[in-house]
Amino acid sequence: MLNIILFGPPGSGKGTQALKLKLKYALIHISTGDIFRSEINSQSSLGEELKSYMDHGQLVPDELTFRVLKSYLGENDLEKSQGIIFDGFPRTIPQAEALDTFLAERKEPIQVVLSLLVNEDEVVKRIVLRGKSSGRSDDNDETIVRKRMQVYRDQTFPLAAYYTAQNKYVELNGEGSIEEVFTSLCNHINRTVALSEGADVI
Repeated sequence: MLNIILFGPPGSGKGTQALKLKLKYALIHISTGDIFRSEINSQSSLGEELKSYMDHGQLVPDELTFRVLKSYLGENDLEKSQGIIFDGFPRTIPQAEALDTFLAERKEPIQVVLSLLVNEDEVVKRIVLRGKSSGRSDDNDETIVRKRMQVYRDQTFPLAAYYTAQNKYVELNGEGSIEEVFTSLCNHINRTVALSEGADVI
């Protein structure tokens, strides 16, 4: 199983790249943002709870996030895929620890964490532009977008050190074209696969 985490701030292009990687490597794409929005659109009580956090640029609490994620994973036949690409999850150290425990029980650990680096002003520009067509209220307000960036720096970026300690963290330039970034991601994934199979890598 090829389990990958795609890491980076809001607007760094994770979603676009994750979908391309899903097709290339036959992976299940796990986007907590997409899962949350689906729940919100269903207008369930859980969806209303999720919406209250997302509309204010706040992270959904760890326990709630992981409960929703485990339910989603349980609904998918993981055996029919080559692995999982996690897009936007984990976002905190407790979430990462819970994910490690969950995957360890399956003997299918994370192989590599690929982090897309994008300047904050570029991120804000991308998200506000996206908000013109996405219909997401949290995309249209620059104040909320910058708050999301601060939340990312405070709560999510510490994951870099967490995965660096496991020798799994790789930083990549996320400001190139979609194809340039995709090629860079694939190169690192292929290298990870080769190393796991014991091949010589130059």
